Amino acid sequence: MTGSDNITELEAKRLAPYAVKSKFSRGRRYPEPEHPFRTAFQRDRDRIIHCNAFRRLEYKTQVFVYHEGDHYRTRLTHTIEVAQISRTIARALGLNEDLSEAIALAHDLGHPPFGHTGERVLNKLMAGCGGFEHNSQSLKIVEELETRYPSFRGLNLTWEVREGIIKHNSSHDRPIMSGEYEKDKAPSLEAQIVDIADEIAYNNHDIDDGLSSEMLVPEALMAAELWNESFGEVKKSFPEEDFKILKYQTILRIINRQVTDLVDVTRSAIEGAGVASAEDARERGKSLAHFSPEMKRKNSELKDFLGRNLYKHYRVLRMANKAERILEGLFKVYLKEPKLLPPHFSSEIERVGKERLICDYIAGMTDRFALDEYKKLFDPYEKV
Repeated sequence: MTGSDNITELEAKRLAPYAVKSKFSRGRRYPEPEHPFRTAFQRDRDRIIHCNAFRRLEYKTQVFVYHEGDHYRTRLTHTIEVAQISRTIARALGLNEDLSEAIALAHDLGHPPFGHTGERVLNKLMAGCGGFEHNSQSLKIVEELETRYPSFRGLNLTWEVREGIIKHNSSHDRPIMSGEYEKDKAPSLEAQIVDIADEIAYNNHDIDDGLSSEMLVPEALMAAELWNESFGEVKKSFPEEDFKILKYQTILRIINRQVTDLVDVTRSAIEGAGVASAEDARERGKSLAHFSPEMKRKNSELKDFLGRNLYKHYRVLRMANKAERILEGLFKVYLKEPKLLPPHFSSEIERVGKERLICDYIAGMTDRFALDEYKKLFDPYEKV
């Protein structure tokens, strides 16, 4: 028995019947020999971690732009938290942890600078030219834009990871996909749990960052039932601790409650639907991974609170307004004079199209690069 055979055999014994087994992957667009001791999904994870787009997430906005503080989440630290929560849920449900982790690590690769403001601005600027949606951009990165291999463009990831990327679905994401990814079928259960892990991660770390920035007031948070209940439990257990410790312990408790609820409800949904295989789960056409009605209500209340009190805070809106002017300025100046683009980009105009090429270039920028580029193009005293 070869090393790869041993790994896939162990995987088959360990995973639930409805988990995706790497041995039965639909494979890569460009055939490659299997690795002797890593599964296909492990290799996908590693390729994602080592790609340029993943490293750039370090300087892309989650809520706060990188220069506002060293301890706020970036798009990279958010991604790591999503991957960690996804692995926990996958293990509890007997799903393929490597597949969930790979999807989680790739789910935000296509995010432009300045968070959802950047996505909205690029979509507006690309009206009439196909628009912009970050799931599609994430897929484009792993299928085309990363250039690391001599025989093909992109990372040549497995079909299951690519499907999970394009079908990522949340309150901020609405998948747009081609026929290759069977739009009428649900993604794998491994992909479904990443969708919820994403929401768990950003709600809770945005509370943490919001309180640290003092944009959120602790007393006001008591209006959110999930926070109020969890904070009360923590305060009762540690009455003498200062608020900083109580804050961290409350967030940990909320995450644990949400993950536990999700695991219990999803397991019941799988059993109730009689799901017996990975393909059976996909044939259901809708996600089986979800919260209980009570947790869904409390989570929605928390999201609404953050929407009113953090995402629409005047300091966040000011930066969003600044970001919009920066991205519009960059797009328009490149559109007027494409030769201002780096030569390795401008040489691709005929193949890709001017607008889409500019969009890809800007989408790949970090916040820091976009700010520096704006200064170089518009400040006469800045070195170019």
